[in-house]
This record gives sequence, structure tokens and C-alpha cells, in this order.
Amino acid sequence: MSTERTSVSTHILDTSIGRPAQGVAVSLAARSGSGAEWAALGGSTTDADGRCKDLPALPEGTTQVRLDFDTGSYLASKPAEAQQDAPRVRDSGAFFPEVAITFAVEPGEHYHVPLLLNPFGYSVYRGS
Repeated sequence: MSTERTSVSTHILDTSIGRPAQGVAVSLAARSGSGAEWAALGGSTTDADGRCKDLPALPEGTTQVRLDFDTGSYLASKPAEAQQDAPRVRDSGAFFPEVAITFAVEPGEHYHVPLLLNPFGYSVYRGS
């Protein structure tokens, strides 16, 4: 078993404008198995480069992690005209007001999980 801490980082790219998504609130939670309760560990807000550089290390015994992104507030702050693939008139609110990503982790590993976001879709992957 590794004595190194398991860590998580993320960044968000707004693919509708081809730029980092600044000012998105991100919260981090962890649990020790699929039946265990989620423990909120803290949160952060993406910087000008769309990154959260200050998410806390995960507690020992963590096997699953959840990142929650407040995408609705971010998208509501962007005019539709600035987004290449958005309709001129948007219905009320964001189609995805939040994005929750849950993934499995191994002790001592670092997990970078980028979010590619646009008003009507998103994609995630394990980065490096």
C-alpha cells in the first residue's frame, strides 16, 4: 500500500468559445466504497486558465470520488451570441445546470479529470 496521498485536479474548457471556463464552482466529495456515504471535502473555483489548483488531497481509504461542477451559473453568465454553437434564443436556464462526475481511484495515484463543456453537451476523460 502506498504512503503517498491520492490527489485530484481538474480544468474546464468551454468548447463553444474555445477558451478556459473561468469562475466555475467545483466541489469534491469522496467515499470508501459504492455503499458508503459521500464525505464533502471542499471546493474551489476555476481560475483564468480554467483550472482548480487547490482541491484537497483525498483521505486514506478513498475508492470513489465525485466532482460536482456548477455549470448552470457559468453558462448563464455567457451571452448566447458569444457561443458559436448556441442558438440565438436560449430557453430558460442551462440544459445541464450541473455536471457530476464519479470515478474510481487507487491509492497514491494522481487523477486529472478535464471537463469539455458547451451549452448542450459535455465530455470528460482521465487526463495526465
